[in-house]
Amino acid sequence: MAKYILKRIAMMILTIFIVTALTFILMQWMPGSPFNNPKLSASQIALLNKQYGLDKPVWQQFLNYLVNALHFNFGTSYINTGQSVSLMIGQRLPVSMQLGLQALIIGVPLGMWIGTYQAMRKNTARDYSLSVLTLFFTALPDFLLAMLLMLFFAIDIPIFPITGWDSWMSSVLPTLALGMGVIAFVARFSRSQTIETLNSDQIQLAYAKGLDEGQVIMKHAVRNSLIPVLTLLGPLTANLLTGSALVESIFSIPGIGNQFVSSISSKDFPVIMGTTVVYTVLLQVMILLGDIATAIVDPRIRLGADNND
Repeated sequence: MAKYILKRIAMMILTIFIVTALTFILMQWMPGSPFNNPKLSASQIALLNKQYGLDKPVWQQFLNYLVNALHFNFGTSYINTGQSVSLMIGQRLPVSMQLGLQALIIGVPLGMWIGTYQAMRKNTARDYSLSVLTLFFTALPDFLLAMLLMLFFAIDIPIFPITGWDSWMSSVLPTLALGMGVIAFVARFSRSQTIETLNSDQIQLAYAKGLDEGQVIMKHAVRNSLIPVLTLLGPLTANLLTGSALVESIFSIPGIGNQFVSSISSKDFPVIMGTTVVYTVLLQVMILLGDIATAIVDPRIRLGADNND
């Protein structure tokens, strides 16, 4: 198990480095500059470039950025003068994490329950109806659902606040906007995996031993179907915990996703880089935790990886 974890950590570090390097290069290729203000003279722009280290060779800028990033220092914002990017991310990330966690708490259990329920009633009217609903919400973009929820439950029927993040009421609509997609995605995947498991020899043997349907579902089908679902939870969790940029923008939520969108339009390179690095680290950590959880549930995975070595 230790060898498997160390191998995954090495791959994670390499992935983070590659993403950081590619993002840094793309920042250099982006047209324009945050210092394109016509009121600034050439000497003032030169002073700003020197202040932020932009007058140095690209390779030296990258090495300096890596060293600083390892100390959780992502520089200072070009637009919000003197404000630390690490502080900006630290202030907004908890909001996005809360929103994503709420969507996960709602989405994953409900999705697995719906998927299992469909599998137990395969090819019935209820299964077909739920399949249509899950397909609809899988295809429906989060931002479009967010606008529909805002229209119906904040404007036409003013139950919830339109925007903001100052009470639990203001978190209901954005949580639903993100959570419905999670429910539909997990339900569709869980249904197919549970159907495959129910048709396996292991399940037939469990029935032959005299176990009732509830015992077979809980002790065998759900656990075996959980293994492939766990592989999806890593990237799904990271994506939700770092916030959906469009949903946060629509509801004016002060999260990291909203900050990322505004930093692109203003060419605030340190904020773009810092947000990208934080997202990549969270994504890789969640994938690692998902792989470890999968290996614990199914030891054959880590044994297979060790044998391949």
